[in-house]
Amino acid sequence: MTAAIVGVGETEPRWQDPRPVRELVTEAVRRALADAGLRGADVDGVATEAYAMATDAPPDEIGCAIGMTDRTFVGHISLAGAGTVGALQLAKLAIDSGLASVVISYYGISLSTTAGGVYAVHAHEPAKAALEMPFGFYGQPVYFAAIAQRYAHDYGLEPQELGSIAVSARAFAERTPGALRREPLDIEGYLANPIVADPLRKLDCCLMNDGAAAFVLTSLDRARDLPKPPVIVAGTGFGSRPLTQATYFSQNPDYTTLPSAISGPRAFASAGIGPSDVDVAELYDCFSMSTIMQLEDLGFAPRGDGARFAASGAIGPKGRLPVNTHGGLLSHSYTVGAGHVVEAVRQVRGTRGDAQVDGAEVAVVAGLVAFRRRVTG
Repeated sequence: MTAAIVGVGETEPRWQDPRPVRELVTEAVRRALADAGLRGADVDGVATEAYAMATDAPPDEIGCAIGMTDRTFVGHISLAGAGTVGALQLAKLAIDSGLASVVISYYGISLSTTAGGVYAVHAHEPAKAALEMPFGFYGQPVYFAAIAQRYAHDYGLEPQELGSIAVSARAFAERTPGALRREPLDIEGYLANPIVADPLRKLDCCLMNDGAAAFVLTSLDRARDLPKPPVIVAGTGFGSRPLTQATYFSQNPDYTTLPSAISGPRAFASAGIGPSDVDVAELYDCFSMSTIMQLEDLGFAPRGDGARFAASGAIGPKGRLPVNTHGGLLSHSYTVGAGHVVEAVRQVRGTRGDAQVDGAEVAVVAGLVAFRRRVTG
């Protein structure tokens, strides 16, 4: 049996949305079901990332809100971006095994209401609170800046090369209605942007907003009877490192390689294709540096050449490998990997208007653990 994505939906991203995450997710799921031509009663499975969605938008609450009548499968996998993209693997397994026939996956976030700020989570990790926070070494910009410094030491990294990621993302966001950052950006504008953690500028960092996205999967046989063209989940892969979340960014012995070096080859092998077969890539861009590493990890550029590959124009609107064609986390909105899945589906369907990549038939989506929010109370 082959699984396919048959519906996608998302809320309009906003800097501040007064609704709780549960309401944002419910709206996104309803939109995805409407896109698929299905009802809540048709859904019998849920697959999401592990932490935030188990607490902020639990399957029983979302199921009741959309009118589910029977829940035969629920699965959570990993964290944040890695978990949201990895949920495709869970959903496919549930459909292939017959545990569920229609599976929804979703992610929602409300950074404007996160108690204590987005980095308050670090105070819950004893090692970080004791050894990192007092010296200012905590928070994702600092971690990814350190990675960028190591990369520059090993391979070289010019500011213009790093900036090409943000400029490319903005070029796609300009073509995407609803993107939060649509004003034009060139490399001169990037270089004039303030540095927040050397060498990263503010434009190298993901947006902080509220929103939700969702997608619906079913078997290819059933998908053929639905109104929208099915997007086949040809292959999936998941990879991890033998490190805890608390130690990953500060105690990682392989600093310039991500687990995408593991998950990518597994996904390609599962699909029976290779990097040269990909028409469009939606790569987790919490920071511009993560895009560079994933270009290398997934085999689109040789090790140490990802920054130069991006700066060559290869990942832009006219490039040979368009990347983050909605603007990504840098310019569209932050819904971890869920928004990337939604964009990949629309590209393969051929419905992206001004940002459509000609002849897009094969898309790859890569996720990454960015941070975990601890929800209390």
